[in-house]
Amino acid sequence: MWSTTAVLRLFEKMPVLRMLQRVVGQMLQSPTCGCRAAALPGRILGTSPWQIPANANCHSASLSETDRPRVLITGGLGQLGVGLATLLRKQFGKDNVILSDIRKPSDQVFHSGPFIHSDVLDYKHLREIVVNHRITWLIHYSAVLSAVGEANVRLAKAVNITGLHNVLDVALEHNLRLFVPSTIGAFGPTSPRDPTPDLCIQRPRTIYGVSKVHAELMGEYYYYRYGLDFRCLRYPGIISADSEPGGGTTDYAVQIFHNAIKNGKFECYLKPSTRLPMMYIDDCLRATLEFMEAPVESLSSRTYNINAMSFCPEELAQEVLKHIPEFQITYNVDSVRQAIADSWPMNFDDSNARKDWGWKHDFDLPQLVTTMLSFIGSHSRVAQAN
Repeated sequence: MWSTTAVLRLFEKMPVLRMLQRVVGQMLQSPTCGCRAAALPGRILGTSPWQIPANANCHSASLSETDRPRVLITGGLGQLGVGLATLLRKQFGKDNVILSDIRKPSDQVFHSGPFIHSDVLDYKHLREIVVNHRITWLIHYSAVLSAVGEANVRLAKAVNITGLHNVLDVALEHNLRLFVPSTIGAFGPTSPRDPTPDLCIQRPRTIYGVSKVHAELMGEYYYYRYGLDFRCLRYPGIISADSEPGGGTTDYAVQIFHNAIKNGKFECYLKPSTRLPMMYIDDCLRATLEFMEAPVESLSSRTYNINAMSFCPEELAQEVLKHIPEFQITYNVDSVRQAIADSWPMNFDDSNARKDWGWKHDFDLPQLVTTMLSFIGSHSRVAQAN
């Protein structure tokens, strides 16, 4: 057996070993972030073990680590993904933002920037994309929405819960900044509705809402337990002109504009007085980017409400009438969607987002209606001409 003295003398005689000794000693005494180098063992189902730093602050990514983030957007062909990709590509460069989805993209989307066919339920492939493309931000838009989720609970559980677990584990393993949107659907009939604050009772009665509460809590757990840079915004109903309604309870506020221009009539599936918080898509996408760029130290929470306006179908129809005097609205209430809407907030309190990271909306109801009718009308005239 070699004595300790003999080993030290050997180090003194070998320059390379002496250098390694100094480097290892410095690492043990002063690790990155000023924390201890101790690690906790962790495991993702079906993968090999990896090491999780014991001090959560060491694991959080920041924009200072790279000039431009490399972004992966799951569920990218939904209402928000393509628009967010366009905004991020202008900000960070076309090749730094990858859209992914299980559906086939249009020619326009396919040629506008990188696209990868990917299923969030395929953990191995998701992991390969993150590694091969050096992803640093993951925007997780894959989800089954409220009305569709109630019709297919099994699918909603798979996509909204199992898919979430996959992106959480990939983000943790590869030190990503992870954004997962939540929704007004994360609240229930026992929540305060006017206004609804960031922190209150949440007892949703849809699988969509339950899965979003699950996402909020799992994301916060990963942040506090492991230091994952998880960020979440509770979106109100999002209104956009360049995407078709996707089965959400608030989609009447998109379809009404298409019908008003097409035939001057609209049959609404909610009661005239059903008030819900809403936002134009440009505000939503800008809020998402600003939130992702916000310094970690400015955030007092991991989940924030954001809002722009609140209105009911009757008020929206009155605003449309100012532009299309012959417009007519009728009501044929869908009991399932009405029950969902009646359990949701009537108005969001987003004062914390405005205070912490400077959130401010640009579009109110009159601007929303003018913009939507102008956009859809111009596209309709082009289509007719073609």
